[in-house]
Amino acid sequence: MKTLLVVACALVDADNRVLITQRPEGKALAGLWEFPGGKVEQGELPEDALIRELQEELAVTTWKSCLAPLTFASHAYDDFHLLMPLYVCRKWEGQPLSRENQALKWVRPNRLRDYPMPPADEPLIPALIDLL
Repeated sequence: MKTLLVVACALVDADNRVLITQRPEGKALAGLWEFPGGKVEQGELPEDALIRELQEELAVTTWKSCLAPLTFASHAYDDFHLLMPLYVCRKWEGQPLSRENQALKWVRPNRLRDYPMPPADEPLIPALIDLL
């Protein structure tokens, strides 16, 4: 089974709310909420991938020094295994914008379970609740 490395980010605002995005129609798992991020390309470092994905998806700029690894998810889907480190980021430039037709929502960590998420994202929630 192929292992897919995907990075995710918990952008945390001044009120300790976390940004989640809704997968748009036409994508796998459409309608579910997730932490922003994406696939790590061949030869790319996870932090570089996350910086790139945040710029592409949300028009925000951040730096390696602002990404703190928090936890990770390891989840077996039917046709691949997902390994997903979750980073916390509290400092960035720009206001998050929807560049890929995804809905955006700032949510308190203890309310994250109110939003249906892919199976790989759900195990990340307790670490955020403990942190924030």
